[in-house]
Amino acid sequence: MKIGDTVRVKCVPSDLKDDEVMQTLSLFEKCVGGSFAVAGFREVEGMSQRLVELQVGNVLGVEPYIHSIWIEEEFVETEVSG
Repeated sequence: MKIGDTVRVKCVPSDLKDDEVMQTLSLFEKCVGGSFAVAGFREVEGMSQRLVELQVGNVLGVEPYIHSIWIEEEFVETEVSG
C-alpha cells in the first residue's frame, strides 16, 4: 500500500466512541464501505502496524481534505482496478 492507492474501509475499530466534542465513531461508521485515496502514513510507537490517513470530508458533504481519519491497515483493503 502506498500514497495514492485507493482503499475501501472494511470495518470500524472496536475501541472508538463518540463524545460531546468529537464524533469519531459516527464518522468512521459513515466511511465503512467507502473508497478513499491514501493520503499518508504514520508510525505510532507501541503499535504493531502503521496508521493510514484517509481524507474523508466527502462523506460529510464537504471537500475530502476538510476531514481526515487515521485508521489501522487491518481495517482497510486495497482496491484493485481492472
